[in-house]
Amino acid sequence: MQKGIIGKKIGMTQIFDEKGNVIPVTVVQAGPCVISQKKTVENDGYAAVQMGYGDLKPNKVTKPLKGHFAKADIAPKKTLREFRVENTEAYNVGDLVKADAFAAGDRVDVTGTSKGKGYAGVIKRWNFQRLKETHGSGPVARHGGSNGSCSDPSRVYPGLKMAGHLGAEKVTVQNLTVAKVDAENNLIAIKGAVPGPNGGIVVIHDSVKA
Repeated sequence: MQKGIIGKKIGMTQIFDEKGNVIPVTVVQAGPCVISQKKTVENDGYAAVQMGYGDLKPNKVTKPLKGHFAKADIAPKKTLREFRVENTEAYNVGDLVKADAFAAGDRVDVTGTSKGKGYAGVIKRWNFQRLKETHGSGPVARHGGSNGSCSDPSRVYPGLKMAGHLGAEKVTVQNLTVAKVDAENNLIAIKGAVPGPNGGIVVIHDSVKA
């Protein structure tokens, strides 16, 4: 991976291409991010850069992070993410990474935390089929059905699809297209939907499939 940036999801809208076709896009406030640390193969066993995004009040910073930011001589940042790169020589601690790191037509993967949907049944969570509601199916049309086995092994196997907490987990949508970049306002318009609610933190990086 050669490019990456942290941003905040603003919301969805639509733009038009040269032929007048409608393109649904998600607008992301991407950066500016600051390089807070470099990791090298010699010192850490792999090459990567750490970026920080979003200002953090000094009274909210823990002592270990305060020392980390002081060593890099940068202001405290709310979000830190690490990006693997082939070579760290092109990066220096304190450098800014802005939206113009990407261009229209780039293929990217976007990672975010999906919307939390609370406790959900098996139909909503796992796309189970419901039972027919005629001829004695009773009040269990949306239930999960039998869970256990017979007397052997007399237990429920781990990983069985059941009702439970849905959403609020790390999700990556792959191979999306950058539709437009507004470098002046640090905005990136990405074709299609990206994970998470409006205002959520997302990470944009080069697509592993492109």
